[in-house]
Amino acid sequence: MPARGDDRGVLWRISRNGHVSHLYGTVHVGKPAWQALGPLTAAALRASDTLALEIDPTDPAVLAALEDKTPAPPLPDALAKRLRAATERACVPVLALAGLHPVLQATTLTVLDARWLGLDPNHSVEMQLVQRAKAQRKRVVSLETAEQQKQVLVPSDAAEAVAVIEQALDQLDSLVSRRVLERMVRAWERGDLDTLERYEDWCECAASEDDRAYLRRLNDERNGPLADRIAALHGQGRRVFAAVGALHMTGPAALPRLLAERGFTVERVVLPAPATKARR
Repeated sequence: MPARGDDRGVLWRISRNGHVSHLYGTVHVGKPAWQALGPLTAAALRASDTLALEIDPTDPAVLAALEDKTPAPPLPDALAKRLRAATERACVPVLALAGLHPVLQATTLTVLDARWLGLDPNHSVEMQLVQRAKAQRKRVVSLETAEQQKQVLVPSDAAEAVAVIEQALDQLDSLVSRRVLERMVRAWERGDLDTLERYEDWCECAASEDDRAYLRRLNDERNGPLADRIAALHGQGRRVFAAVGALHMTGPAALPRLLAERGFTVERVVLPAPATKARR
């Protein structure tokens, strides 16, 4: 059993029809030390019988589905060279990402860049929750399918996909993505929902209406189906610990708000400030 750690993130108690579930905002990176959950987070997970994630990162079927089965449209030569160079700088074999759509390759490189901050997707909050849940013999379910995530992450329009890749590589080259992720993780650790609510103001990724529309697709437009799935699991009598990216807890379509509209009593669980802070 891991030692007791600090509570991090944002947590809600949600109840309807006489039983309780929980909603937890995560980040998709982490540290080995975060394996030790804080007492309030651990108690909420322990009280559940089902861990519900956007997708289960340990499910082989999910991982296989993320591999593209059809070739992506060819990238402009200069952009393909930039993507290949960024992959080599990340010390990732080019073939390791070859099965992913180029947009997902760029997204993966952005997440891997967190290693410079002492953070790693292999120790993501979701991964550590899955390990804890399986040790406690809880059911682990995905709230979305891999295909649904790909449809959101990968624009169907080739020109838009190229623009997304260019922006991701520009942010990697300028260290913007690293700076933004560091700020996000610091806010998440403190449970600073106000800073997360203002993400578009400081993410340096929402300069145009096209950028903002893409962010809405990534976040707000997924929240209704996520809320429906959480409500359905709870309606089956399950005590759910739903762990979803913290940005889904923000904005006019925030998950806590949508769940309240679906008849849940939604109460924020105030977590004490962690003793240790994210690396500056």
